[in-house]
Amino acid sequence: MTPLADIDLVLASTSRYRRELLARFTPSFRTLSPAIDESPLPDETPSALAIRLAAAKARAIAAQCPQALVVGSDQVADLDGRVLGKPGMANVAREQLAACAGHGVIFHTAVCLIDTRQQPAPIHAGIDTTRVVFRDLHEDEIARYIAAEKPLDCAGSFKAEGLGIALFERIESCDPTALIGLPLIVLARLLRAAGVAVP
Repeated sequence: MTPLADIDLVLASTSRYRRELLARFTPSFRTLSPAIDESPLPDETPSALAIRLAAAKARAIAAQCPQALVVGSDQVADLDGRVLGKPGMANVAREQLAACAGHGVIFHTAVCLIDTRQQPAPIHAGIDTTRVVFRDLHEDEIARYIAAEKPLDCAGSFKAEGLGIALFERIESCDPTALIGLPLIVLARLLRAAGVAVP
C-alpha cells in the first residue's frame, strides 16, 4: 500500500466544503475546476445524475493529470423524485426550504476515483444515500435562516455543518460527511482499493 502523502492527489472541485473534508485525510492535494455540463439527461434519476456527474468531473481533470489520483464528487438532492439544485438566489432558497418543510429529502452523494498512474486508468466509484427529515418550518424561520447563513451555493438550501442542522427533525445516514458534499467513508474504501493506505 502506498502512503497517501506519496500520491499526487487531485480534487476535481473548487468547493470549499469538499476541500475541507478531503483535508481530514491529507493536507497534500491539489484542486482543479472541471468544466462540465451539469444538466440532467431526460428521465435521469437523481442517483444516476450524481454518479454520472462525479465521473464526468473526475474524467475531465484526469485528462490533465498523468500519474495522479483524481477525485470527483457530486451531490443531488431529491425531493420526491424532483432534483433540488443550488438555489443561487434567496427567493429560490425560500421556495426550496418551504417545499422541504415536514418532508424527507434524499441526498445522493457520489464519488469517483480515477487512477492515472496506470493505463488504461482504473475507475473506482461509489455513492452514499442520506435521508434528511425536515421539521415543519414557518416562513419567519426560513427567512431568518437564509439571512444568517446564506446557503445559496448548497443543494437543498442549507448547510448541515452549520446552522442548517436546526432545520431538521433527524438525519438517517451511514456517513455524516456525505451530507456536506464528500463521503469520506466511501472515498477511503476507494483509495484502499486503489492501493493507497488510509490512514
